[in-house]
Amino acid sequence: MRAALLPERAVIRITGEDATHFLQGLVTSDVGALTAGEARFAALLTPQGKILFDFLVIAITEDDGGGFVLDAPRALEGDLAQRLGFYRLRAKVEIARRPDLAVAVVLEGAVPADFGLAYLDPRHGALGTRIVLPTEGAAAAFRDAGFALGESEEWQKKRIALGVPEGGQDFIYGDTFPHEADMDQLGGVDFQKGCFIGQEVVSRMEHRGAARTRVVPIAYEHGAPIGGVEVKIGERAAGFLGSTANGRGLAKIRLDRVEEGLAANERLSAGNIPIRLVKPDWAKFPFPGESAKS
Repeated sequence: MRAALLPERAVIRITGEDATHFLQGLVTSDVGALTAGEARFAALLTPQGKILFDFLVIAITEDDGGGFVLDAPRALEGDLAQRLGFYRLRAKVEIARRPDLAVAVVLEGAVPADFGLAYLDPRHGALGTRIVLPTEGAAAAFRDAGFALGESEEWQKKRIALGVPEGGQDFIYGDTFPHEADMDQLGGVDFQKGCFIGQEVVSRMEHRGAARTRVVPIAYEHGAPIGGVEVKIGERAAGFLGSTANGRGLAKIRLDRVEEGLAANERLSAGNIPIRLVKPDWAKFPFPGESAKS
């Protein structure tokens, strides 16, 4: 059995009798439908519909205080807690950063009963089970439970291989719509739940039926392109490369531009290194190059 602590993740606790109503009116997913121990992928957007923060929301049993835990990027933890506080107004809700809690992921094996707060990653089944547990003694607790501890990079490699984007690496916070970050494909937006911040813009993109730009998986065989370099189709700019590992990566690209270039047999490259697109199993949108393959 193997597990890894995820020091890049932080925990925010939301409690109070208005916690569900408060969060439901803000974020992109239907957190009101969550059962205890279940997680949703969600985001808090700007009024213009761009992602400010993305996170996992986990519902907590009443015996454990009710409300929710947010599994969020550590780099955004303070800003996220502050932004939620701006929206609290008169709602009976408490928002607390919890540095005493850590986030981990099981890489191989099953989670023992009563071992922290365990929940399936809602974005993709192969991303495994995550656990929130006390920070102090977390590594020892895993070892005592029979786990070998790996590094968070192991989980990142799995995420990249599955083509699941991560903010700050594969897209820019504050400048990316949920469709562009594939949140509509990975269960991060509920289009039936009702109002949330930025909903009108996101709904228009959904009804339009196509996003011109998306983060998509890529593969490379020779060399190792560096994250952040420009992606080109022929000599035209098409986007940028995000995270990479073991011959795979994620790139935010203009789908229409790449489609046109591939139809004209132009080379797709990142930092002058040839790359190719790899359609993930979760993608339901038209993928560049599909028509040429059929």
